[in-house]
This record gives sequence, C-alpha cells and structure tokens, in this order.
Amino acid sequence: MTRPYFLYNGFRYLIDTPLLILSFWIADYLTAGQIHSGQESFVYIFLLLSIIAWYSAAQISGLSRDLRSNKFAEEIIYVLVTLIIFAITLTSCLFFFRNKIELSNNFLLVYFPVLFTLILSFKYLFRKYLHSIFYSGRLQEQIILVGSTPAAKDFYDTINLHTYYGYKCIGFLDDENTKLNGCKYLGKISDINKILAESPVDEVIIALPNAQHQHISACIEACDFHAKRVRMIPDLYLYAASNISINTIGLLPVINFRSLPQDRLPNKLLKRSFDVLFSILFFILIGWWFMPVIALLIKLTSKGPVFFKQERWGLNNKKIICYKFRTMYNGSPETDTNGDFLQATKNDRRVTPLGKFLRAWNIDELPQFWNVFKGNMSVVGPRPHVTPLNISSIQNVDRYMLRHLVKPGITGYAQVNGCRGETSAPGSMQRRVNYDLYYIHSWTFWMDCQIVLQTIILTIKGDQNAY
Repeated sequence: MTRPYFLYNGFRYLIDTPLLILSFWIADYLTAGQIHSGQESFVYIFLLLSIIAWYSAAQISGLSRDLRSNKFAEEIIYVLVTLIIFAITLTSCLFFFRNKIELSNNFLLVYFPVLFTLILSFKYLFRKYLHSIFYSGRLQEQIILVGSTPAAKDFYDTINLHTYYGYKCIGFLDDENTKLNGCKYLGKISDINKILAESPVDEVIIALPNAQHQHISACIEACDFHAKRVRMIPDLYLYAASNISINTIGLLPVINFRSLPQDRLPNKLLKRSFDVLFSILFFILIGWWFMPVIALLIKLTSKGPVFFKQERWGLNNKKIICYKFRTMYNGSPETDTNGDFLQATKNDRRVTPLGKFLRAWNIDELPQFWNVFKGNMSVVGPRPHVTPLNISSIQNVDRYMLRHLVKPGITGYAQVNGCRGETSAPGSMQRRVNYDLYYIHSWTFWMDCQIVLQTIILTIKGDQNAY
C-alpha cells in the first residue's frame, strides 16, 4: 500500500473516535449532564465502551471497509446497520454497570441520533473531498489489466466513467494487440514481470478466461514476486443464471450454486411484510390526499381516463395489469407503422405537459402501490416491461427471461444505476437485465432499503432519463 493510501485508510478508520467523543459531549450538554453519576471515571468507561462497541459493530456490518466505490445511499445503510448493532452492544455492556452509573434513557435517545448525524455528515463531506482529489488526478491507484475480455472492457469503462473510484489504468496486457476502448497496449502477458519492474503499478487486475489457467497462475506468481496486489475478475458469465458464492475447502476455492435468496421462506415473508407495510404507510401518509389531487389535475388538463392500465409480465411470466397515472394524450398510438412498440422518448409529443412533470418526479408510478398491495408487484424489483417489449427482447437479450424469477418492482437496482427510460440504444436493454440479475442473485433486505433510499435521492436530484 502506498503511503498516501496508508494515510487515507488510517484517517478514514480512526476519525470515528473523535466523532464518538464529540457525540457524547453534545448529548451530555443537551441532556444537562444526565450521564454523570458523581464519579467522573464512569464517563471514561462509557467512552471506552462506546469506542470498542462502535469499531466492533463496524467490523460486523462492513462499514470499516473502503466504500468509496459504493454509492452514498449504500453507505447510509451501512451506517444505519452499524448504529443498530452498536446500540445493542453498548446497552448490553452498560447493563453490567447499572448499579454504578445512572444512565438515563433521555441521554441515549439523544446520543444515538446525534452520533448518526455526525457520522453521516462527516462521511458525506469526506466523500466529496475525496472525489475532488480523485478528479484532480491525485491519490489514484495505478493499475494494469491483464486480458481484453468483455469483463476487462466493462471494468475499464467503469473506472473511467467513475473517476471517484480512484483507479487509473495505465494499460493492458494481452497476447493479441487488440483494442480496449482506448486503453494503452503494453505487450503480451509474458511481459508482466518486465512491466511490474519498470512501471509504478499499485495493483494488477486479471480478467482472463478460466481456460487460460496457466497465464493466470503466472500473473499471480509475478505479482507475488514484485509484491503487488492482485485481483481477479472471474469469468463467470456462463453461470450468471445462478446465485454464485466462492468459499474454500482446505486451500481450494469452491464455487457454490445456490437457490435464489428470495426462494427461501423467511426471505419471502420478510419481503412481503415490507411491501405490505410500505404500501399501507404510503396510502395513510400520502396516497389518500395526494393521489386525488393528481387525478383532478389530469382530468382538468386533458381528456380521457385518469389511470392508464397496461398488460405487463410479472412473476413466472404471468400477465398482470399494471396501473399508472395517464401521462399521454388519450388515444396516442402505442405502435409505429411497422407494428413495433413505441417507447417514450425525450420530448415525446404524445406526453402531455402535466405528464412530463409526473414522469420527471416518478409520480405517474404511484398507483402501482395498489399492485404491490395486491401482491403481483413489489416495492423493489426488476421493472415490468410491456408485452411487445418482452417479446422483442427475448431473442436479442441474453438471459432476459430470468428477470421474471421474482416479482417486478416499482423501482429497481437497474433504475437507480442509470438504466431508466427507453432502451433503443444498442446494449441498453442488456445492461438493464445484467443489473436486474445481479439484484435477483444478491438480494438482501438491506439492499431493498438502499434502493428505496437511492430512488428518493434520485427523485429529489432529478433523473435525466426520466421522461
């Protein structure tokens, strides 16, 4: 690890300690010193327990990992999970001092929100500062790619698009002098020892097919010899239909093919409970008054029904009726002269002025909470497509039908990662499906919470693909 990255990781990890202490003093001040029991030594015991409990919780939740390549909404979920574990751990430890320290509930009710606010605020500011450093070209890790597979191209495009990940690819190695989206060709794979000896490389990313195991082994040995970090992008596209995990038996890595997370009964019950409760809360807090206002505005601004009903494909390819607020002029054509389905495009003349507003703020999707309540949709899941779009995509998009292994959702992992709107551009539907399949295979309850949070943030910020 380079010295700048050593300092960065150390600062990122240790800064939580002064924030824990500051949170304590703020909460103590706001509650008029209710933690004091007449013996100041117990204040230091509390702080020591807090620090130990926080770092233990961060290790369990994964907050202590480098999350710079994760979205901030994901980091919020990590902080929230850490805080829950921290609160349970700290209060359990304080139980043993219950006869010696008079700790009021009011103090804890202030302390935990203050800590959450401070930790979250700092991580946001630190993330923005880090991004500015990366954008300026400083503190970037120099990496080289080995291989020119589709996975290597995707990786190269990703780190170029997201500069704040902090990686700079100085070139790639491959036995054939192919093009890799503008990446510099450094030579053959056998030249890796020479490259590592002569170039300032921090890390090597191996993206070779599994069949080239001899090249893979040689690259790993070269990285070990030159003391370079090495990571591998596994060539698992052939197995993308399965939920994959890798563990070890003895010294051997083993790939496990498991059932989907949402196939398990406890996960099904958890997700369905979340959907029902979220829908009920929506209708109680917002839906009962907001949706009638939107319905009235639609009636006043254009002729036709308030709601738009459309056949889409749901779980196990079953047809469902998806409800939306009508955003287009009544009677607008759904197909072109060739009979192909007409997707909504930017500045689409079929969309009403009010409809543009409703689409931009995702308001047209709100009636789908009724679908969620009925049980044929979920709050989070792959977005359901209309029947003509499904039919046209089956033959052109790899593993397309696998997205119907779970219920469709009002929002989804693909949508919060920029795959929203029309899919006429080459590869756009495949990219959307790849995100959907990742979600299906990697589902957790916290992932749903993260996607909901990201959706809210995107709605507030504005999505350029929302039209």
